Amino acid sequence: MTDARPLGVLFLCTGNSARSQIAEALLVTMGRGRFRVGSAGTKPAERVNPGAIAVLCDHGIDWVGRRPKTIDEIHDEPWDLVITVCDDAKESCPVFPGHPTFAHWGMPDPAAVDDGAARTQAFRETYETLRERIERFLSERPSVPAP
Repeated sequence: MTDARPLGVLFLCTGNSARSQIAEALLVTMGRGRFRVGSAGTKPAERVNPGAIAVLCDHGIDWVGRRPKTIDEIHDEPWDLVITVCDDAKESCPVFPGHPTFAHWGMPDPAAVDDGAARTQAFRETYETLRERIERFLSERPSVPAP
């Protein structure tokens, strides 16, 4: 008998307002129920960055109403894979119960770009980078048989 529990994947960043939110939204959408997906921040922002919501909306993903989460909110959940998407989160990543596998997909923070047009482009590039990485992740991960 196989374990029917979906693989738990957590995306971790500092603010949980841009990169980790985009990654969570993409894996939820592209993974089509094969994964239990979450995201959190080591120092969460007050809200999800509007640039993240906009780039997701541009690709048909409704992410309005989401909020950044603290590590404390998700710490005790059974994560199988923790992916840090910024260097700061990698350096301050806490120990999780159950000994999950860790991966680092570091990339620049699009929210740190000051100029409006350049920031929009930075969010697009972040989206595309994460989409490509998640596509690769999904292609390397065999489908879990239905129970």
